[in-house]
Amino acid sequence: MNAVTDGVTQVSTLATHTAMTVWNGLGDFLIVLILLSVFFLFAYYVGRGPFVALLLSFYCAYALYAMFPYMSYLPSAPALTALFTHIGLYAAFCIAFYIILRRVVVSDFLYVGLFGLIILSFLAATFLISLAYHMFPISSIYTFTPAMDLLFAAKTYFFWWFAAPAIGLFFLAR
Repeated sequence: MNAVTDGVTQVSTLATHTAMTVWNGLGDFLIVLILLSVFFLFAYYVGRGPFVALLLSFYCAYALYAMFPYMSYLPSAPALTALFTHIGLYAAFCIAFYIILRRVVVSDFLYVGLFGLIILSFLAATFLISLAYHMFPISSIYTFTPAMDLLFAAKTYFFWWFAAPAIGLFFLAR
């Protein structure tokens, strides 16, 4: 009888672990899918020019965020407040540069096909996830799956995820 109970416990533990692993993997995939959808819908309905301005504002905002001299004044505890403060600062820089770049980037001569738009939206989503891994204190709030960690946590990959939207714009925008 004890062997049967141990077997049921092991199967239950395995099923629970597998279900949680699948659920976490779907959660991470859902994060990428939601970001991709937001960027795609933004580009599709607002226009390609504003989308390019948004992508370029990510880079400009990163430059100011990385050099921001008052980081020590931002809260570090509780973890959620620290994360939202860092994201809010980066978002404020993004909005400021988006407004500036939107005036400069003209969509009359810009063409990005539907497939290119999907690729650029994916690259923008992965850019933000990679930025979250390396610049924002997100690890104290959310634990990504090991598969996401393999793709985004390595410092050597950060450069490629960071450069990917710019490379995508180079090849896909005409």
